[in-house]
Amino acid sequence: MTVLAGRFATNQDLDPALLRKAFGFFPSGVVAVAAEIDGRPVGLAASSFTSVSLDPPLVSINLATSSKTWPDLQRAPRLGVTILADHHADVCRQLAGAVEHRFDDVAYSVTDEGAVLLDDGLARFDCTVYREVEAGDHVLVLLELHAVDHIEQTEVLAPLVFHRSGFGRLDARAATEG
Repeated sequence: MTVLAGRFATNQDLDPALLRKAFGFFPSGVVAVAAEIDGRPVGLAASSFTSVSLDPPLVSINLATSSKTWPDLQRAPRLGVTILADHHADVCRQLAGAVEHRFDDVAYSVTDEGAVLLDDGLARFDCTVYREVEAGDHVLVLLELHAVDHIEQTEVLAPLVFHRSGFGRLDARAATEG
């Protein structure tokens, strides 16, 4: 066993830039979170999507408390969460850009309850806010699922992956082997 105690300082000030770089080594999928608010689509991209529970069916996202979009989305009776595919990198950048152009040329559907779902996502969830937990400079948002749909397993599409501050993809062949 190797002891790393001498390599890691204790009680160190953790530089946010250093933390961001270290966190970036962990790849994550990316989702669009959106709803129709006052007759227009409102949404954002999140790379912190996680399944939480099957009973009740819950997922989570983490959002910066500085988000200008989340306060609008909180008002929505339903939220749509779409797991983005590897061809969605530009859509993801758009969802992180200027609010008035986030849905320009993006194909989406709106449920009767107002959840906005991207038409060609890998999986799509109709959700409500179950609980919010303040966590430092972020809020952990637990979402309860009310409906789900997904692509057929026979379709070989890869998820959009955020890794080391950039977008990539999984090798779909490797993901289906073993």
